[in-house]
Amino acid sequence: MNVKSEGSSNYEYVTARVRSRRAKLFDEDDYRKLVRMGPGEIARFMEETEYETEMNALGARHSGVDLVEYALNRNLSKHFDDLLTWASGSLYGYIATYLRKFDAWNVKTVIRGIYTDAERDEIEDDLIRTGEFSDRQLDRLVEAASIEDVVEQLSNTIFGDPLEDAYSDFESEGVLVPLENAVDRAFYAHLLEGTGDAEPDTPEALYTEFLKAEIDFRNLRNGLRIARSGADIDPAAYFIDGGRLFRPDELRQLASNTEELVARIREGPYGDELEDALDELADAESLIQFEHALDAALLEYSSKLSNRYPLSVCPVLAYVLAKEREVENIRAIARGREAGLSVEEIEEELVIQ
Repeated sequence: MNVKSEGSSNYEYVTARVRSRRAKLFDEDDYRKLVRMGPGEIARFMEETEYETEMNALGARHSGVDLVEYALNRNLSKHFDDLLTWASGSLYGYIATYLRKFDAWNVKTVIRGIYTDAERDEIEDDLIRTGEFSDRQLDRLVEAASIEDVVEQLSNTIFGDPLEDAYSDFESEGVLVPLENAVDRAFYAHLLEGTGDAEPDTPEALYTEFLKAEIDFRNLRNGLRIARSGADIDPAAYFIDGGRLFRPDELRQLASNTEELVARIREGPYGDELEDALDELADAESLIQFEHALDAALLEYSSKLSNRYPLSVCPVLAYVLAKEREVENIRAIARGREAGLSVEEIEEELVIQ
């Protein structure tokens, strides 16, 4: 056990630091300015924000969108490493385990890169070097010649057996859904290990409630993607256990009917918390819009948990989600401007809480 996971938790100190960091996140006005800038202007704008250190450190070697990409990932890693530096006791354990989501992110990034024949540099740009994987492990994954090689390299990790089991489905269907879902299932199973039933409003119970919400929204996203992929795959077969919104057999039916899906969410444990977000879901006209609305709903729910339980792990995990979303929004803007997309097209890619 890491020595920092022993002893008492310092929730008051960590949540105070997190509130300060969250107050510095980009707001709607910042995004409104960014979407109207060119790549060079975006870089200059970021030099005057809390990304200044990373932009200055990397500015001699990179420029434009590349500079923005590298600065975003380095800044993200710095902020999440800070969380581990600040935390102690069970709070440290919760955060360290949760940050393994970036191991999952990196595995999926490498698999997608190989699947689409992306250049090594492109794959590397999208890696987020936070989590338990070492730089050496990540470098070896990027150097893999095939998806089968990636699966083999991960055989001794939490992703090994699930990926091996899913590989035959990937080969037969030719879509990434089985592999990506296997990664998600492994990550969330690892998160929920040992949580069990806890007394209401205790640190463990709040941690579990947050995770269950994230699992529910992940199941929604996966079910919709499977239903609309055209692949001969049963959404129930890729259900992630641990949520509280529906059963595997219900996902099969709901994934093909978004009206019923939204109605079910309204009736469930999140309905009272997410009235505005569910209206956005109901109005979504495409899978991308629906996924963005799901992301916004999860951000909204995590914020409400944070406000209800200000001295708990909830504000920390909500900050992780919000910081991730800021990085994804800025990346989407920079790439969109480089590609010549219109302001309206880029704004459709953003999720703003």
